[in-house]
Amino acid sequence: MKRVAVVGASLAGVRAAQELRAQGYDGGIVLIGDEPHLPYDRPPLSKAFLSGTASRESLDLLDTGDLASLALDFRLGVRATALEPADRRVLLSDGTSVHADGVVIATGGRARTLPGFEGAHTLRTVDDALALRAALVPGARVVIIGAGFIGAEVASTCRSLGLDVVVLEALAAPLAPVLGPSLAAVCARLHVEHGTDLRCGVSATGMDAAGVHLADGSLVPADVVVAGVGMTPATEWLTGSGLKVGNGVHTDAGLVTDLPQVVAVGDVARYGGRRHEHWTNASEQAPVAVANLLAGHSVRTYTPSGYVWSDQYSGTLQLAGHPRPDDTLSFVDGNPASSSFVATFSRDGATVGVFALNNAKLFNRMRRQALRRPATV
Repeated sequence: MKRVAVVGASLAGVRAAQELRAQGYDGGIVLIGDEPHLPYDRPPLSKAFLSGTASRESLDLLDTGDLASLALDFRLGVRATALEPADRRVLLSDGTSVHADGVVIATGGRARTLPGFEGAHTLRTVDDALALRAALVPGARVVIIGAGFIGAEVASTCRSLGLDVVVLEALAAPLAPVLGPSLAAVCARLHVEHGTDLRCGVSATGMDAAGVHLADGSLVPADVVVAGVGMTPATEWLTGSGLKVGNGVHTDAGLVTDLPQVVAVGDVARYGGRRHEHWTNASEQAPVAVANLLAGHSVRTYTPSGYVWSDQYSGTLQLAGHPRPDDTLSFVDGNPASSSFVATFSRDGATVGVFALNNAKLFNRMRRQALRRPATV
């Protein structure tokens, strides 16, 4: 294997390049990214960077030493438009192509948009964050559609800037399908306690210069509208490649596609019938995917930790494992009304998840003890 193409200058793509070198690969690595920027970290985009308290340079994933040691061939500001496995080529939007003996797909996805909401901000890239930050002028009335992690973090940042914020959520409570009713109520409480107008069980139908229109005919005045309604995996460029796609790139348990010389990592990888859109997941997959790519078949399997965190207002929320809303919830420290607590999810007598609010020390201990992952094969 003389050259590997990493398609996607994302966290997952960077980790894959680092793992290639760490595992002894000394051939060429081409890193392809559709943005003109060097790889950067995304979590601060909705928090410190959006508020203006973190610099652009602080987002960079690679410093001067990293760039020298990795010896990457960057192709930035161009999209991958096709994968031709028979010719071992990745076609690019500028008309050029990259010959590669192995391919790592790390294309992530695009922020989902809503029909009828042309002009609404989304938050996926650093340019999205810069555009939204410029709109958050004093006195701006902000309406956020979606109370998931991104929506809640943007709401928190906007409140820290002293702006009036309304969050519209179609569900009965934020994150209820993930956390269940008790913990969803905690997330709702954080909004209310910090002055955000949270409206659940409502449906937004469109927006105009006056604001956001709801299904009941009412209007929510807005100067800035943000749609935080998830992302769509970037797989269109793989049409005709022979790879199985559909809500992501389908892989086996080792993140290997139907073509042994092609692996997928990060938000775009669909393994075990699911995708996991988490920073930790994108970071942890690279060692397994790269080992299998270099071996030419699956010699290792990946077990996701399910770890995700979110900074909202005065709270740091942490979740590990793979709980369901109908699992048994038990509070091992504090209670739902506390400003700090730890709770566990159990199913069939086994702990399947740990959740904490402002209690990182106990959370990490519970996570290590109760959610030990089996060793990779």
